[in-house]
Amino acid sequence: MSISFQVGDIHIGSGDLFLVAGPCVIESEEHAIRMAEIIKGVTRSMNFPFIFKASYDKANRTSIRSYRGPGLKEGLRILKKVKDEIHIPILTDVHQAVDVPEVAQVADVLQIPAFLSRQTDLVVAAALSGRAVNIKKGQFMAPWDMRSVVNKLNGAGCKNVLLCERGTFFGYGRLVNDMRSLPEMRKLGVPVIFDATHSVQEPGGLGTATGGNREMVEPLARAATAIGVDGLFFEVHPDPDNAPSDGPNMLRLEDFPAVLRRVLAIRQTVESFH
Repeated sequence: MSISFQVGDIHIGSGDLFLVAGPCVIESEEHAIRMAEIIKGVTRSMNFPFIFKASYDKANRTSIRSYRGPGLKEGLRILKKVKDEIHIPILTDVHQAVDVPEVAQVADVLQIPAFLSRQTDLVVAAALSGRAVNIKKGQFMAPWDMRSVVNKLNGAGCKNVLLCERGTFFGYGRLVNDMRSLPEMRKLGVPVIFDATHSVQEPGGLGTATGGNREMVEPLARAATAIGVDGLFFEVHPDPDNAPSDGPNMLRLEDFPAVLRRVLAIRQTVESFH
């Protein structure tokens, strides 16, 4: 049985499915607020608990010329405005231990990117922030190896821990999803999120940028929901093909409501078995 805790009005690990969603990166104040408004409207109509996600800095872009975001100061200002005006909890990536205290003043959940999941100083800094911490399983790690990451967080005093599956390296340029990793990580006693959009990434697939296959987002989300997860993670965008980051694997905003309805139908069916 996993622990449970609260993020805003959302009960994490209580048995209710929750959602993390938003654009990959903050593009502008207007764009972030509009996306938060739309997604909140969709999720509220379905009674689907929702945490807004957008990154102020994408520090691991393939090309040095790629758009990274507005940066720490401006990005946090925008995220705070989203939080205050739309009244929703916020999740954002943090890449450096030195940034954690400032990010924790705004974000309700600090997210450690997969490539940084073993960085002890960053993990401990996040743990000491007093915020919930979502750590993405490294693409190079087995699910049971995340026990050491959980132990680092717990040892530094953080009990509000989430683990996130986002695919595993297989050869070059592809990620694969072993759905067995979801129950394996839940055995560690923490809630588990399935990241349906990053799981379809094709690293380096576009040469100087990451590719992806958004047609596989919904099938993977369905599978994860059927096998059992606490939360789902979707990056969504009104025009993903022209988005500055992660476009090939983001869901189209116009498709998002129907995907959620089908996922919820699967969840309700699974719950009827108990």
